Amino acid sequence: MSTIETLAEHVCFGGTQGFYRHASSAVAGPMRFAVFAPAQARQRKLPVLFYLAGLTCTEETFTIKAGAQRVAAELGLILVMPDTSPREPQLPGDRDNWDFGQGAGFYVDATQSPWRSHYRMFSYVTQELPELIDAHFATDHKRRGVFGHSMGGHGALVAALRRPDVFKSCSAFAPISAPMECPWGHKALGNYLGADRAAWSAYDASQLMRAKPFGREILVDQGLGDKFLTEQLKPELLEAAATASGQKLTLRRHAGYDHGYYFIQSFVADHLAHHAKQLG
Repeated sequence: MSTIETLAEHVCFGGTQGFYRHASSAVAGPMRFAVFAPAQARQRKLPVLFYLAGLTCTEETFTIKAGAQRVAAELGLILVMPDTSPREPQLPGDRDNWDFGQGAGFYVDATQSPWRSHYRMFSYVTQELPELIDAHFATDHKRRGVFGHSMGGHGALVAALRRPDVFKSCSAFAPISAPMECPWGHKALGNYLGADRAAWSAYDASQLMRAKPFGREILVDQGLGDKFLTEQLKPELLEAAATASGQKLTLRRHAGYDHGYYFIQSFVADHLAHHAKQLG
């Protein structure tokens, strides 16, 4: 298990908000992540939530903007926020587009060159990072949850649906619900996985949910003022998949809310409570 480098630590609601870096074997390079450990972690192991951020974001985005630490401290939850892609080594063209490459790893294990050597974010967030966190923080590996926003909402749903042995609770804010049916998904999956659409279905939450439901209720919040709603997010396809498979899905639609972090701030307490209840 790799060691971690402490970049910064801050006292926050009686706990510790830290920023760290380590050498990742999954992505064959350095990765950054943030962890909030409430005061209760000094006495016992706690449930842990992994938050997957969206396009262009980093490990700092949710950590700084969501206002989640106060609620996590009250509920006794550890929060883990990884970066959204590898940053080193730089690959040809990986900084040319805001919705592909750096900051846009899409939480898949790439199979196409040159991405396959480093863009292995699915393995990173479902295996390497949880094991690393367990080794260095007071987490209970039997009580892990995953949630995320937009691209990260897609990542959270896929991670839970494919690895229910790792994650026991799941929620999402404005997820890309059916990447096989939207431009962001076509771009990311086509470039990372190749032209064969059959390979894409392993990273499409609606396809996965239709085939096999997650064992527990999933919470999804979606703003109706979200400019990406119709073209990119398509929550109605996730809803149809849940109906077809019997998945228990609470999909809440909120008038006026957009795609940003004011929306996430407004409902993050509900998501943490959802996970706290399911994780015990």
